Amino acid sequence: MSTATLPRTLRLGDLEVPNPVVLAPMAGVTNAAFRQLCAEQGAGLYVCEMITSRGIVEGDKTSLSMLTFAANETFRSVQLYGVDPQTIGRAVEILCGDHGVDHVDLNFGCPVPKVTRKGGGAALPWKDTLLGEILQASVKAASPYGVPVTMKTRKGIDDDHLTYLDAGRIAQDTGCAAIALHGRTAVQHYSGRADWDSIAELKAAVDIPVLGNGDIWEAADAIRMVEETGCDGVVVGRGCLGRPWLFRDLAAAFAGEQVVELPRLDEVAAVMRRHAELLGDLMGEERGCIEFRKHIAWYLKGFAAGKDVRSRLGMVSSYANLDELLGRLDPTEPYPLDELGTPRGRQGTPKKVSVPDGWLDSRDMDAPIDPDAEDGTSGG
Repeated sequence: MSTATLPRTLRLGDLEVPNPVVLAPMAGVTNAAFRQLCAEQGAGLYVCEMITSRGIVEGDKTSLSMLTFAANETFRSVQLYGVDPQTIGRAVEILCGDHGVDHVDLNFGCPVPKVTRKGGGAALPWKDTLLGEILQASVKAASPYGVPVTMKTRKGIDDDHLTYLDAGRIAQDTGCAAIALHGRTAVQHYSGRADWDSIAELKAAVDIPVLGNGDIWEAADAIRMVEETGCDGVVVGRGCLGRPWLFRDLAAAFAGEQVVELPRLDEVAAVMRRHAELLGDLMGEERGCIEFRKHIAWYLKGFAAGKDVRSRLGMVSSYANLDELLGRLDPTEPYPLDELGTPRGRQGTPKKVSVPDGWLDSRDMDAPIDPDAEDGTSGG
């Protein structure tokens, strides 16, 4: 595929996203403040943190509080997790009818034990009939509102229990607008390299749009993924941690424009200050600054910021304190080139996947999953 034929937009049902780039929902990261910050950098689809369907249906305050959207979010996009078709269908209806959501994504890729041990996340596609029932219920609930439903998944639980091709067929047959594939198994978690060949195989197997996910650290990686796999767009997760300007670079790359030069440390500091301010707008100054602490190591990765400043930034609790510490950084320090193209965020090692007893014995459901398997909390 040549650069001239790269997709310029992403169509999901009647929704047309200005460029084929989606922010992956990340628990504790992709709140309204971070999504606004990313949207200020470049157009795309920015997905809310994962929310449990049961939390929506039961009116859980924590879940509903996550349905906060910034003014610059052109499309309200939410990712749901659940294991019960009826509950998920009802949650989709509430999201569309009561909260004006424009796009619903269903999570079948989370490898976290608290999700998979209940048969959810990356474990669920193994039960293909259940997967179909959930997707069918979701699409049916969203259809009256014209809201597209998509799903995100992994290759499978492990190399002996691959599900992505079946999941793609089921997604297509049930009316999903697209499927996103993270080219790793649940066992891999975030370790090793993503298998882009699986993305190409899925693209060749279905007619609906396929979005590729995994190991996109720079804009050039996204272009290469599309060229190598033929996918219709990309989903970016860990690559944007401490680097929201990656969305600016992605927008430029897909538009066939030259990517802007890398930011110096003073420009990075300005983005850090903006991020903290947006968190403060959302949560209040002190709590916003405390929430911002988790992002500091990502922003300063590779910079010679100094141990003392890094340590004190990790305890920041006010804008004045943050400004004073950011002012100690060398504004002229260039971006650390050694950090380009390298993994960010969690990686870890392969881990055994926790699934319900007997889950892998058959792809059929012996009994319905108890809806109470959802604990009503959000995250993962």
